[in-house]
Amino acid sequence: MSEAGAIDAVVNLWTPEALAHRPGWGPGFFVGKMKMEEALMRGLSLEELIARMDSAGIGHGFLLAHKSGRPGLPGCYHLPYKLVADAVAKHPDRFHGLAGVDPFMGMTGVRALESAIRDDGFIGAHCYPHWFDLPPDHAKYYPFYAKCVELGVPYQLQVGQSMIYAPEHRTRSVAQPITLDGVACDFPELKLIGIHIGIPWHDEMIAMAWKHPNIFIGSDAHSPRYWPESFVRFINSWGQDKVIFGTDFPVIDFGRAMKEIADHGFKPEVRRKFLRDNVLRIYGLKL
Repeated sequence: MSEAGAIDAVVNLWTPEALAHRPGWGPGFFVGKMKMEEALMRGLSLEELIARMDSAGIGHGFLLAHKSGRPGLPGCYHLPYKLVADAVAKHPDRFHGLAGVDPFMGMTGVRALESAIRDDGFIGAHCYPHWFDLPPDHAKYYPFYAKCVELGVPYQLQVGQSMIYAPEHRTRSVAQPITLDGVACDFPELKLIGIHIGIPWHDEMIAMAWKHPNIFIGSDAHSPRYWPESFVRFINSWGQDKVIFGTDFPVIDFGRAMKEIADHGFKPEVRRKFLRDNVLRIYGLKL
């Protein structure tokens, strides 16, 4: 792997400014359910975040400008694109931004996505289907898919089981990986990255990545120690060009992820592709 380090494709902006936009369910979910360090709920400066990345051997991170549900509904929030754009502008050698998608915003959202990519340096789109109770093959997403094809950027989205983040807004698991099948058929030029592995439908996610040249898998949000055996085997063999590294920090700590990945003993060329080369190719980056 390059001396520049691993690239984490799924990182939450965790500054106090970003946390101020989140509703009050954070401690209950992140500390209670995900067993995160309680002190982290105070937030991290960008410099502290970078120090944690450095200690784990991670050279670059993709910061998410979430759109988690429809503003005004219980437990929902949008993180302004500007917060992520400002973080990237401050440390362009360490971060890139992914622009969140709210399918209910329609063409207003499509234009905002286009502006984020054309004007503010964002490199792709990001979506949590469960927050909108709409599966990925719903028509409301199609204008966003078409715009990503036009702009030549990937579309990253959660697949698999969702959690209960806010008790007042219980999300259903709508993004079963098979729902990507029709999307990939309709948009063969669109690079689709199913993050969160697709668990518990991980074998279905593997099947989608194997069938479609334009579908890839993100390894974030689940401890590498507990990855399904079929997923580990896929990374280390026939799927070595189809999976990218991510943590969903702070859901999975940078250092923990890197240590547990090392424990899998991936072949050197596989480890290099998984931690760095694949994401550079998929996003068309040179870092």
